[in-house]
Amino acid sequence: MTLTAFEILRSSSLPILLEQEIERVILGGQFSPGDHLNEKELALRFGISRGPVREALRSLEASGLVDQVPNRGFFVRRLSASEASNVYDVRSVLFGLAGKLLAERITGDGIERLKQLMADMDAAVLADDFRLYVKLNFALHEFIVAASGNEVLAHQYLTLVKQLKLYRTHSLMLGEAMHASHCEHQVMVDAIAARDPAAAFEAHFKHVEAAKGRLTSATTNLV
Repeated sequence: MTLTAFEILRSSSLPILLEQEIERVILGGQFSPGDHLNEKELALRFGISRGPVREALRSLEASGLVDQVPNRGFFVRRLSASEASNVYDVRSVLFGLAGKLLAERITGDGIERLKQLMADMDAAVLADDFRLYVKLNFALHEFIVAASGNEVLAHQYLTLVKQLKLYRTHSLMLGEAMHASHCEHQVMVDAIAARDPAAAFEAHFKHVEAAKGRLTSATTNLV
């Protein structure tokens, strides 16, 4: 039987859609690090066969969110402290480069977008609205890497951020940590707005290094 164009599109895009949905529930906290991702249960949940589920899980394994254990199946990845530290080290260099590239190519509209994000973050800090601040924080970072003009950099950076979501705790940005992070963001935006590539690289690199320090401090205090 000849497949219709719709059937071909659906068959090719289904694993991608499944990957996005499973990623969403993992990063949303419905599964915890170390949890077993049962193929049969996921297939029943989405009303499909196990084949596309297995393909989606393999893609998530390639992106570092899932581990496959021989003869046992797929599990949500559990990052160790040393692995998280290594991810931060790579992320700091990538983010520094993103800041440098953006400072070299930023437009007036881009600067206005950054300033608006900072104004919104100012309001979130004043209101002590942690959830809104986190949302705006991710929006700022995503804008910087996307607007840097390097798609490879943006993809790799955002993949690392997703991996770190498996490890980080909400305590990382509470209290003084949120204020410190916000001050670092202002230095980053100022360097980009000044179109100073060297200063932008340094500000973005140091921001991630400082975030790594906050991670270490928070997890140590939780022990």
